[in-house]
Amino acid sequence: MKKCTIIYNPISGRGRTEKEIPRVRERVESLGFTCNIKRTQRPGNAVDLAEKASADNTDLLVIVGGDGTFNECLNGLMRAERRPLVGFVPAGTSCDIARTLGISKKTHKSLDTIAEGHSANMDIVRTNQGYFTYVGALGNYVDISYQTSDDKKEKLGYLAYVLSGVKQFFRIKKIRLTIDDGKESVEGTFSLVLVVNSRHVAGFKVIDSPVLDDGRIDLVTYRHIPFLNNLLYALSFLFDTTLLPGIRHQSVAKARILSEDPYRWSLDGERGAIGLLDFEVEKQALRVLINGKKRQFFPNQSLRKEW
Repeated sequence: MKKCTIIYNPISGRGRTEKEIPRVRERVESLGFTCNIKRTQRPGNAVDLAEKASADNTDLLVIVGGDGTFNECLNGLMRAERRPLVGFVPAGTSCDIARTLGISKKTHKSLDTIAEGHSANMDIVRTNQGYFTYVGALGNYVDISYQTSDDKKEKLGYLAYVLSGVKQFFRIKKIRLTIDDGKESVEGTFSLVLVVNSRHVAGFKVIDSPVLDDGRIDLVTYRHIPFLNNLLYALSFLFDTTLLPGIRHQSVAKARILSEDPYRWSLDGERGAIGLLDFEVEKQALRVLINGKKRQFFPNQSLRKEW
């Protein structure tokens, strides 16, 4: 029989994830898999669990958790020579990856997506700080996901992020950056930088129609403009960013972004390093199960039917 490893984060979903695992296992087994259940024990544990699952020649890796759990599994998978097909049962607070792939946060519906078996090869991004799937970010509000305590997330859900964001509203970061995409180098003062391969970031629509399989990624930079930064953020979530002053939108395959200030990068909502982000897109490097209705985000390939 085909082998499946289910990696789940017991903290995700306000602690309800554990109760969902029997249902996940039953549904996956109905597809003809034998299941091996792995519970994360600590931050970073999913990296090792995913790497081991790949080494054990698992055919399907089902991730049950939030964007952070998905990111850890990605980093484990990219260490391996052979990578399994990936399914996702989102159970986190925001779950931006799931939104873009059309995967519901309701467990039974996300399992329906897995059972339907539509897969696509998705771009991922390699950096000097590790891999990310959907966003590398620096500047205002990007640290909310890991600055907000797990206790508050469990009690308040998405509202916990909103309350943390309010605290940053009047403290706009001013970051001196050099951005080099290989064709030109730009220096300036910015308040927010998004390296994004997703439709949503932190629940907000950032890119209307992202292309997730072309070997390129959207680089969106927001100049620091006193008293207008929050207004620019709000407008950019409603209108085309190319029409707004102070915002630059590029499509790049790789770039180097160097910060002169001690602010920390966020990769898929997880704490990154301070200073330099060197990144390059690895085209169609991860095979994932998606909602077939989102095929428009994968225009460079035909969806595969796995079963």
